[in-house]
Amino acid sequence: MAHPTLVIGNRNYSSWSMRPWFALKVAGIAFDEVVIPLYEPGSKEKMAAASPTGKVPCLIDDGLTIWDSLAILDYLAERFPEAHLWPAERAARARARAVSAEMHSGFQALRQALIMNVRKTFPPQPLSPEVEADVARIEALWAECRRDFGQQGPFLFGAFSIADAMYAPVVTRLRTYGVAVGPETRAYMDAILALPAMAEWDALAKAEPWVIERYEPAAPTA
Repeated sequence: MAHPTLVIGNRNYSSWSMRPWFALKVAGIAFDEVVIPLYEPGSKEKMAAASPTGKVPCLIDDGLTIWDSLAILDYLAERFPEAHLWPAERAARARARAVSAEMHSGFQALRQALIMNVRKTFPPQPLSPEVEADVARIEALWAECRRDFGQQGPFLFGAFSIADAMYAPVVTRLRTYGVAVGPETRAYMDAILALPAMAEWDALAKAEPWVIERYEPAAPTA
């Protein structure tokens, strides 16, 4: 059977593209990829041809087209059960789904102020109360997952899971903007950043020729 094909946007900016790509890489699932750079001539038409929403990412597999990062990840968990992308134990799996959904729908202040940009690093800057609240919630969420379910490994539920893929772009944002975090958060970030998949994503993002000025802030907005 042919490998699934993942259609993604610019690695430097597209956090939603990163999530399924990262999970596929860490899980060792073979796949083909197509990169459609955002806001380039013809990009809109190419995305519309690939996905019903006209957005990336989308996954094409066995005659199916699946869009939305979390839906793609859930499909991959069913398609490749040997990858164990959701925790096996029921309580851990329920928590992993809940925190993944919270990332999917929440943290708007952080997303808007700390724009994903893998190629850049900034000195620490004052953050708005709304962004500080998002960071505090993420730190607490990570700590709770590690405390309750993370004893058997360095990730949120011990072994790598969809929850880690969902928060991997947050790790890059905290790194890019030099956000001050506690030692437990830093240890988890270090575990994600040490994955070969992260090094590969970073290298590919830095090699991209495309620059989107609207996503090139001079510093975090507070």
